[in-house]
Amino acid sequence: MKKHNLLYLFFVVLFFAVGCKEDEETPVTPTTTIDEATELVKYVEANGDYIYSGASFVMTAATYKTEVTADPTKIYTIDIRSAADYTTKHLKGAVNVTIPNLLTHVKTINFANYKNVVVTCYSGQSAAYSISLVRSVLPIANANKLVSLKWGMTSIDSQFATTTWLTKMLNPRATSFVVTDPPTKPAKGNLPTLATGKKTGKEILEARVDALLAAGYTIGIGDATVYTALTNYFIINYWPVAAYKDPGHIEGAYNYDPASKPFKLDSTLKTLPTDKPVVLYCYTGQTSAYVGAYLKLIGYDAKSISYGGNSMIYDKMKASANIPAANVFIPANEIKGYKDLLE
Repeated sequence: MKKHNLLYLFFVVLFFAVGCKEDEETPVTPTTTIDEATELVKYVEANGDYIYSGASFVMTAATYKTEVTADPTKIYTIDIRSAADYTTKHLKGAVNVTIPNLLTHVKTINFANYKNVVVTCYSGQSAAYSISLVRSVLPIANANKLVSLKWGMTSIDSQFATTTWLTKMLNPRATSFVVTDPPTKPAKGNLPTLATGKKTGKEILEARVDALLAAGYTIGIGDATVYTALTNYFIINYWPVAAYKDPGHIEGAYNYDPASKPFKLDSTLKTLPTDKPVVLYCYTGQTSAYVGAYLKLIGYDAKSISYGGNSMIYDKMKASANIPAANVFIPANEIKGYKDLLE
């Protein structure tokens, strides 16, 4: 009996010993969770911070003419308008490229051979949006050379303006804008959730750029749409605070002064909501498209009010000392009539 008990005890001990050994040999690997949006932002900010440290993203028509007249071989021009409009008339030497193919095309350019790579569209807005996405993945030296033509083809000649800027100098919100103080920004929360499946900031950024370029120009929204339900949107006035007060702002809009670099990780980026569209507006729709593209990269449902303040309070903008004259579309100043640059 005693022998049987000892034998039983031996097998029990052996069973647990083998079980423990198997546990030691097959440890469970913990799952690593990657905050993709944070990794993306950290990568952008550590590699040139193109939004807030890059060179100006626009080139005026006057500067463009000066540069191509001095040496046309130093300016590479890309036209992202439709193939039909490009065929009708375009800048001399311009290459027609679609937005989805823009990055692929830009990667074939030897930037060392050019002073600037200029992208033009109809009004300046889709070019600003597109180059923002492309700039984000370029070395900063190349990113600084990639610019959009301010006001788009409208600035070259009046024949391009009849369906764009000449129809957008409007005042539908002249009595709706208010001059109240800026509301306090919301408390900081989390960044949006991205799910590219990539591991590094560089890989995540590249995946986001590819996805957004493939979708084309999706950031524009009309002020009429926004005004149908203002509370459905988190509205951002992307002006200096002085302009926020005069000529005023959309009721309920938050002021994110560009000078404060508000969309940096250590600034007020995390005060933006992730559960409703974020609508930016600037003076012309070009800066809000450019900056809004970056917010879309991070995962925000960002929108840009088309044509900016010019399409809402044009006369008030012209009259305000707080609005730079260069950002009010005045046809006599901005439509250059450079027919000699066309073919």
